[in-house]
Amino acid sequence: MSTPPVDRILAQATGNGLEAPHAPLRDIVAALDLELRTAEIPDYGGAVNGLQLANRGTVHKVAVAVDASRAAITEAAISGANLLVVHHGLFWSGAQPITGVSYEKYRTLFGGDIAVYATHLPLDCHPALGHNVRLARALGLTPTGGFARYKTIDVGVSGTGDEPTADLFARIEAFTARYGGQVRSSVPVAGRTTRRWALCTGGGASSDTLREARDTGIDTLIVGEGPHHTTVEALEHDFCVIYAGHYATETLGVQALGAWIEAKFGVPWTFLHLPTGS
Repeated sequence: MSTPPVDRILAQATGNGLEAPHAPLRDIVAALDLELRTAEIPDYGGAVNGLQLANRGTVHKVAVAVDASRAAITEAAISGANLLVVHHGLFWSGAQPITGVSYEKYRTLFGGDIAVYATHLPLDCHPALGHNVRLARALGLTPTGGFARYKTIDVGVSGTGDEPTADLFARIEAFTARYGGQVRSSVPVAGRTTRRWALCTGGGASSDTLREARDTGIDTLIVGEGPHHTTVEALEHDFCVIYAGHYATETLGVQALGAWIEAKFGVPWTFLHLPTGS
């Protein structure tokens, strides 16, 4: 009888020794909580920011990913990581029976002694490591203000410029293509000029963000994705929304966080590239 895939994964994971540099899990978690202001930043209930699952107490390798998916957990185990840092954590759907895929995920996590740390809006809005500021700079944009107000924070960023929107769109296309996604816009970009832009990664398009953009004079809004009605609203107002892909727009922050952990604790890290096409 062939060995089940999860058993092979766990056999690989448990074969990793602790000869490599390592650090206490509690120290890494405390540093992340402090840097990301985990206790201060408001978020949606399902985010459950911070340490979601502990391990035996030591971290010798970190894996970072956008989602705490079965694929990410499997790849983390194969890589030998015993801390998985993600943007979208384990509990978005609320309480669920631990059966089927859910059971396999937890079996791999416990068997591989893999801790899980999730950071949603705290990472989105971080002024140096955050998805929004990192993506803006990757696109050649300089943030000068905030955008996408949520309770006490600005999740996104905004700024000024003076360039053909088609040029900005081309740079976004090139970036998103590297992460397996496609870009579209609510209106044709040819002939338009971007003078005031705003950016909110992930599911950044909503009636609220479109209204905020129009009210503050934004002419180009860059988001990961948004529901169908946001494109209808944008068309009605002849407003340019560029949908750059939820996954692609939320890759840079988790990678920056992995590098930050290594710089602070000397623990190596790896990025698990698992595009969703969205």
